[in-house]
Amino acid sequence: MKHLLVDVKCSDAVIKEKALKELRNVCCQCKACELHKTRTSAVFSDGNPDAPIMLIGEAPGADEDATGKPFVGRAGQLLNTFLEEAGIDRQRDLYICNTIKCRPPQNRVPSNEEKLACQGYLIGQISIVRPKIILLCGSTAANSFIDEDFKISQIRGKWLNLFDDIDVMAIFHPSYLLRNHSLETGSPRWLMKRDLLNIKAKLDEIRTQTDN
Repeated sequence: MKHLLVDVKCSDAVIKEKALKELRNVCCQCKACELHKTRTSAVFSDGNPDAPIMLIGEAPGADEDATGKPFVGRAGQLLNTFLEEAGIDRQRDLYICNTIKCRPPQNRVPSNEEKLACQGYLIGQISIVRPKIILLCGSTAANSFIDEDFKISQIRGKWLNLFDDIDVMAIFHPSYLLRNHSLETGSPRWLMKRDLLNIKAKLDEIRTQTDN
């Protein structure tokens, strides 16, 4: 299924940053679902508003809820390691957000109602940033865009045709990799490293085309 984005005409980084700030302000006051009652803060985003890559995760955890930034806990630190090894700069190359912006109690999987309540913010972020690449980090993020039943292990590492002008790939969530330490060929960590190198190659290709 192809997904449509809003035409917001954000032509440069300054305009994108301003539009995202306005959307963030609305999000931080949101009471569209029950999660606003237990949040410390809405976790909107981190990274470069004009980044070529958008990484979409599941939901904030305790560290994210406390700081207001996504992927800052143990899973985020592991993600940083993998990104660095692949030659992808988190602050320059990525705009990072989650499917939902408030932490579910006990870090449970977000409900469909909660995802629907946050859908406008997520589509708004994609529409403003207009990345060249989207990474769906884990099953929950992938479920937000893929209608068919799937296992993340079956679809990860493949370029998906979900938007007309954005390359999309599903990857393992780093929290899953925290439980899988092996680096043997075919292991989740080995596959993650390979996927990120594939993504870096795509990023380099896009930059070469832009420069020419």
